[in-house]
Amino acid sequence: MKTRIIVGLAGLALLLLVVLVLPAMWTAVLVAAMSVIAVYELLIGTGLLKHVRIFVYCCLMSIMVVIWSALGMPRPMGSLMSTVFLLALFGELLAAHTELKFRSVCLAIFAGAVLPFLLGALVRLRYLPNGAFYIITAFLLAMVPDTGAYFAGSFFGKHKLCPIISPKKTVEGAVGGAVATVVAMLLYTLILQKGFHFTRVNYFYACLYALLGTAASMVGDLAFSVIKRQVKIKDYGNLLPGHGGILDRFDSTTMVAPLVETLLLIIPFALR
Repeated sequence: MKTRIIVGLAGLALLLLVVLVLPAMWTAVLVAAMSVIAVYELLIGTGLLKHVRIFVYCCLMSIMVVIWSALGMPRPMGSLMSTVFLLALFGELLAAHTELKFRSVCLAIFAGAVLPFLLGALVRLRYLPNGAFYIITAFLLAMVPDTGAYFAGSFFGKHKLCPIISPKKTVEGAVGGAVATVVAMLLYTLILQKGFHFTRVNYFYACLYALLGTAASMVGDLAFSVIKRQVKIKDYGNLLPGHGGILDRFDSTTMVAPLVETLLLIIPFALR
């Protein structure tokens, strides 16, 4: 537990330094590195696809997706990038005849394109006006539900939520996580209004963000837990002592960050 807390605090300090102090480009660099590691954890670490060339294709594609998230890309370039990636994957499928399964190619598409697109939402948030504040919103909605659920479940947990996928999660914990997230979002909105002069804030929307974010956080957590159960591993990696790998720590973020990006476009909860 001590190691987990120390690593968690150090990681949080690094995240805050990158997203709040350094230029937005460094957020893109960090997310690109996270995406490459996530590709490794999902393909190689799980043993689902130990194919060196496909791994390289997926790493290159993941970096390109993050670059697109940061800088935008003309449609022809995006189409070319996607086409080359798919041609490379299906070329490997043809060359391997029956040794490489189609489901492995689908997994590679998810790892190389979908997963970095989901994580890339952090970059797209950072490049928005006031993006540093919005990326903090994503981290709040990804992390507070888990922390609140842990403490609520420890004290009040009786009814199992998903006993096969995650035996320790309880209904009471989930409710506690949602309550904690609502409180956190209301406080954060108040801080934005009073401390950073956001003139247009909506506390009802903040509560809506919290509830939807809690649901998305749980989906991300449980979805990646299902994969671990199916391949019979405890963690995706050991990069972060006490936490596991990138996918262990940022599984919820893969669902929450795109949700925040979408909600900000439809119903922004705070504007300057």
